[in-house]
Amino acid sequence: MTQLLVTTTENSPGYPYEVLGEVFGLTTQSKNLVRNIGAGLKGLVGGEIKDYTKMLEESRDVAVNRLRDNASAMGADAVVMMRFDTGSISQDMQSVAAYGTAVRFINTDSSDTNA
Repeated sequence: MTQLLVTTTENSPGYPYEVLGEVFGLTTQSKNLVRNIGAGLKGLVGGEIKDYTKMLEESRDVAVNRLRDNASAMGADAVVMMRFDTGSISQDMQSVAAYGTAVRFINTDSSDTNA
């Protein structure tokens, strides 16, 4: 099965489409207590907190996969104008939302018309 196209642009050149509607992919993640303590100690000395970076990367991937699932259930061929939104629920919880517009490609092949 081909993975559903997700793009941040409004158009995919050569692929006219009809709009099906809004689609979303949501997730909320947290790290365990031991990693939170390690992140707190890292916060004292500065620098990247790799556990949180990894958590956000994982959250982004989960959100995009859920967005694809949502669009696929609507019969979409692609999602255009995809964006992310993130927010903290608490010190150790992060939510990520991927959202966009589900579209279905329109066949404009002129050879399909009877002359």
